[in-house]
Amino acid sequence: MEEKRQASGDTDTRVKGMLFRIDTARRIVQFICFISFNAVLFGLKPLPILLPIVGVLGSPQKTVGDALGALQLMLYEPVAPWLALASIFLASVFLGRAFCGWACPFGLVQDLLSHVKRRHRQVSLRAHGQMIFVKYVVLAVVLFLSGTLAASSTMGLGESYREALGVIAPAPFNVFSPADTLFAVLPRIVFEARYVLTTAGKTVDEVLGMAFNTIISAPLLWLRLAIMAFAMALAINIPRGWCRYLCPQGAFSALISSFSFLGLKRDPVRCSRVACRACVEACPTMVPILDLPWEKFTHPECIYCARCIDACSEKAIKPKFP
Repeated sequence: MEEKRQASGDTDTRVKGMLFRIDTARRIVQFICFISFNAVLFGLKPLPILLPIVGVLGSPQKTVGDALGALQLMLYEPVAPWLALASIFLASVFLGRAFCGWACPFGLVQDLLSHVKRRHRQVSLRAHGQMIFVKYVVLAVVLFLSGTLAASSTMGLGESYREALGVIAPAPFNVFSPADTLFAVLPRIVFEARYVLTTAGKTVDEVLGMAFNTIISAPLLWLRLAIMAFAMALAINIPRGWCRYLCPQGAFSALISSFSFLGLKRDPVRCSRVACRACVEACPTMVPILDLPWEKFTHPECIYCARCIDACSEKAIKPKFP
């Protein structure tokens, strides 16, 4: 009888642990943000809000804008991108890269794809340390193209530069962004095919033929689809692989997030770091938690997903603000 009670108590503890995990709350917030950011479908009007996220610039259903995409468009006009810069700066100063972990639509997609495989590819510390700089290179290229275009437009030379850049001139990153391809390009193709099918009186075979001819004659679309497929395959094999190594918005936020008010603290009394590395192993972005100051630590790669907090059986890690 006593054994049954103990077993029942253990079961209740496990169930409560699953229900009250911070990661569960994060999943709920991610889905709410995903629906809210596309709430035009439900009648909500677009809002004049920019957030440091990826995946909403080209979507006709968006209710908020992504800051990096808006920054590129403002430089294209050219208009001083103070609002976009303020969004990235303030969010990073107060919350670090929490928007990456809790609100980014493409972050949600990556988290879902990570469940496709139970065992993921392990990246060595040396390779990880080298690869994280790729996203900073991508950010530098994007800012260079948009910045030089804005400068040339100010000097009256922008028209020729725009023609040279072609289709990538308004937003060099978003033209190739896998998030824009997933959330904007593919839905637009489906909607246009549906319109042609229902309004123009075309048959299904005619619509498929038109779509095939469009794809064949659009090498940029092929490239976008290839980049999206690569980003998704990366997320399946390496948790948050896009965030770790390729996302320029994440790189922009990371430049400031090391000084954020929001951080984490680790109780050195409770933490048995010699015998346990559960927090480090749970981290999807390979933050060296045990090598950071215990009083309060921030890290440019931390997205505040709180998986380290859930993974610690001793409850030694907690958020700290400021």
